[in-house]
Amino acid sequence: MVLLIGLALSTGTLAEGASAFRVCADPNNLPLSAKNREGFENKIAQLWANELGLPIEYTWFPQRRGFIRNTLKAPNESGDGYKCDIVMGVAAGFDRLLTTKPYYRSTYALVYAKGRNLDEVASGEDFINLDPEIRNRLRIGAFTPTPGVKWLTRHGMGEQLVGFLAMSGDPAAYPGEIIEKELAGGRLDAAIIWGPMAGFFASRAKGVELVVISLESEPGIRFDFAISAGVRYGDGDRKRVLEELMRKTAVPMAAIFAAYNVPLLDIVPDTDMVTFPDND
Repeated sequence: MVLLIGLALSTGTLAEGASAFRVCADPNNLPLSAKNREGFENKIAQLWANELGLPIEYTWFPQRRGFIRNTLKAPNESGDGYKCDIVMGVAAGFDRLLTTKPYYRSTYALVYAKGRNLDEVASGEDFINLDPEIRNRLRIGAFTPTPGVKWLTRHGMGEQLVGFLAMSGDPAAYPGEIIEKELAGGRLDAAIIWGPMAGFFASRAKGVELVVISLESEPGIRFDFAISAGVRYGDGDRKRVLEELMRKTAVPMAAIFAAYNVPLLDIVPDTDMVTFPDND
């Protein structure tokens, strides 16, 4: 296993023996990660690797059930370590990993197409208070289970919900299809999706202008999450190295987020634990 122990944080050099910056990632999860390394998490990982003077190596696996088990916690072929060491883009406090301080914070967003009776909507409150005649005809896409489903149900829009599975068994499927194909294609009137995906796919939609509205959390429904990198428990040295890299690369990271139209919120202290079933 490549250990980043012995890093001189002030100079960005590594102790002898470290050979690569090894990342566990989904090969088909734009705008976060992709096998062609075009995701913004790929760009940030490359930025950090460059700062350390190391080549970057990937272990690819769909980010669904079994992801952590088959990547970060999977023994390598030689049996003397693990396949990869770092997971980018995990919720701060995710209880299956030792997470760093967050390097960005974003929120779920509402996306709709201009010219389809929703042009006056400028907030989540505007959306749930639409005229019933318009509201009742809507088809609103959201992944289940996500906060958008709970929010729509709470505000009496459960019948307008068109649910999509958050974990598809198809490795070729990707979350942005809900915008690129369903919303832009006219099969949906609106969609609720994680903000970085909303901003990226809305900005490159063809033949239609899409509007992205950041949603605000409310009691019992949390839309905003701080995002960290994750390592194995016991790997505190690597965690501290990553946090120093975040500090040193804050300016170029901000440029990457802007290029991908990531809706950003201020990072605030976040101690909430994020739990998922099935050890992943």
